[in-house]
Amino acid sequence: MAPASGRHFTLADLPATLPVFPLPGVLLLPRGRLPLNIFEPRYVAMFDDALCAPDRLIGMIQPTQPEVEGADGKIKVPQLYRTGCAGRIASMSETEDGRYLITLAGVCRFNVAAEVEGRRGYRRVTPDFAAWAGDLDREATIIADRRRLIGALKTYFRINHIEADWEGIEETSDDKLLTTLAMVCPFDPSEKQALLECRTCSDRAKAMTTLLEMAALPGCGDRAKH
Repeated sequence: MAPASGRHFTLADLPATLPVFPLPGVLLLPRGRLPLNIFEPRYVAMFDDALCAPDRLIGMIQPTQPEVEGADGKIKVPQLYRTGCAGRIASMSETEDGRYLITLAGVCRFNVAAEVEGRRGYRRVTPDFAAWAGDLDREATIIADRRRLIGALKTYFRINHIEADWEGIEETSDDKLLTTLAMVCPFDPSEKQALLECRTCSDRAKAMTTLLEMAALPGCGDRAKH
């Protein structure tokens, strides 16, 4: 199954209730594309329900801490960060063992106005998209100091033994480069959240450059965690 992914949303199109997938260290940004391997029954159910919804939107959001099992054997439900990003199911296939291979296309960030009653084991929230309505515009991103960003990235990749196609990176547009780096670089969850919450793409480019340069300072060690 491969749902169409080219729909352009307006603020009025976005839903009043949103299913959310709390996943630490995973970032989705508007116009980014996030591959997911879904196997837990509650999240298989969530994607089944989302595929039947007219907007096919899922909210990606980080928990403030991992799920842990209490002394009573019950899972303690962690709090969520205030801000996440809604993504539309752009493609989906099912494996022979019942897993879903999903690609989400980032649409718009949201703030959690409230958490509402869950459904079939997954969590849902009332999203407030208004503060992030600018995400729905499709203006090109311009990185003011691209050379500095690329230089910091080369140092970061070298320290963390990450291979890269530098020719391909140099040819990548500012918008795609910034979004991809923010999503794939192995930063801490709190750093990922900071990148998500940057108000503008220019702010995110500056924050990304700073994170890369800080990670290269003596004593920071190997930052690659995944």
